[in-house]
Amino acid sequence: MVTTAFSVVMLLVLSSLAGSKVAGIREWGQANALAVIALLLFASRGVMPDVLSIEVANGMYIATIALMYAGFRRHVGQPVPEALLLAGGAATLLAVAVFHYGWNSLPLRSVAVSSYYASICFAIAATLPIPADRRLRYAFAFTRVAASVVGAIHVSRAVFYGYAAASSPLVFLDPATYNLVFFGFGTMALPALTLGAVMMANAQVISETAYAADHDHLTGAPSRRAFFAAAEREHARAGRRGSGLGLLLMDVDHFKRINDTHGHAVGDLVLRDLVLHTQEVVRKIDYCARLGGEEFAVLLPDASFETALAVAERVRAALDRSLQLAPATIPVAYTVSIGVAMLEEGENITGLMARADKALYAAKAGGRNRVARAVATAPAQDARGAAGEG
Repeated sequence: MVTTAFSVVMLLVLSSLAGSKVAGIREWGQANALAVIALLLFASRGVMPDVLSIEVANGMYIATIALMYAGFRRHVGQPVPEALLLAGGAATLLAVAVFHYGWNSLPLRSVAVSSYYASICFAIAATLPIPADRRLRYAFAFTRVAASVVGAIHVSRAVFYGYAAASSPLVFLDPATYNLVFFGFGTMALPALTLGAVMMANAQVISETAYAADHDHLTGAPSRRAFFAAAEREHARAGRRGSGLGLLLMDVDHFKRINDTHGHAVGDLVLRDLVLHTQEVVRKIDYCARLGGEEFAVLLPDASFETALAVAERVRAALDRSLQLAPATIPVAYTVSIGVAMLEEGENITGLMARADKALYAAKAGGRNRVARAVATAPAQDARGAAGEG
């Protein structure tokens, strides 16, 4: 009855996540709904016909662990071995019937069901990878451990009851300590796995929400919010280490003309193409983000002035291109203008952005499709050169 209450609670929690479209929620919910019915049937032993409290109850409880496994497989994007699950479940249920009507033995029925449960629990543990997203790792690790522990308990239960079948009789709800221990652990198996499933689903929702907040929905590039957070981190690191920090500001030349001539859908394709090719030519440590509209920024940690100019020129050359929309259409050509600025001593991100923005306008005023350097504010740098085209 305690496990039934747990399953009802978990079912309600899973129902609250149904609208999140997290893969696996449906199967986990079905498993707990079946468990509620199965557990009530188990509790009716001696009141209702044995076929309901033994065969039907065990069949439904076997289905619960199979559904849990299917939910975990769907959650991580792996196919569900339905035929194997059905064959294993049918064989287990057949063994339950044999050890009821053929040779009535509660221990051997326990061995059959525990063996199936153990195999599925270990399969669940093996299914769950170590995710790359650190926000998901704790939930995945908890569920792997819970599945492994539950599997180990069922192996112990199968071995113990296998021995008991040959040495001593056993009755349902025997108050012996060992039986109560196994019964107690057994009642926590499904709630533990469901708790892990809920944690995984919740972690995915949080991860997706954080990703949506930090990334532009159109291009997939980091958003303005994420860019400024990264810029402040790199600014602090550059101050601690005395390393260089460069910034490229760029936007698409005559972007309004592209939208007016070809439509906004084509303009969107240009922006996605820009991000794709920019990320291909910048360094792995560089950070490309969309600031808004057709304006983009590339943060250059640990960069010298020469490195920043070289990266800017690579980006400009890579984006001097024609976008072929379809074989029968005329290619859509686009270019970008880029302003380059290097962080100066005592300067904040706002100041760096302002100088890069002025350099961007200088590049546009100079004819577009070019790189312009920001005007240095320090006298020592003024001697090296003011704003001009790269």
